[in-house]
Amino acid sequence: MARGQSGRIVLEVDPELKNELYSAISKKGMTLKDWFVDTAEQYIKYQVSEKQLTFDFLSTSSQNDDKK
Repeated sequence: MARGQSGRIVLEVDPELKNELYSAISKKGMTLKDWFVDTAEQYIKYQVSEKQLTFDFLSTSSQNDDKK
């Protein structure tokens, strides 16, 4: 899939899903952009913290192995 340099993200989804998403988001007083940015930031933070947890576990395991 092409990825340009602009800040735009374009994707095609089922029209029913689109309507349901807009409805759910508007009930929270948010725009699609607000929701997407919020959700994307949370996802990225989760991925970073998940990698950190994995690294911490591997680091701790390695240190424990060295003590044996």
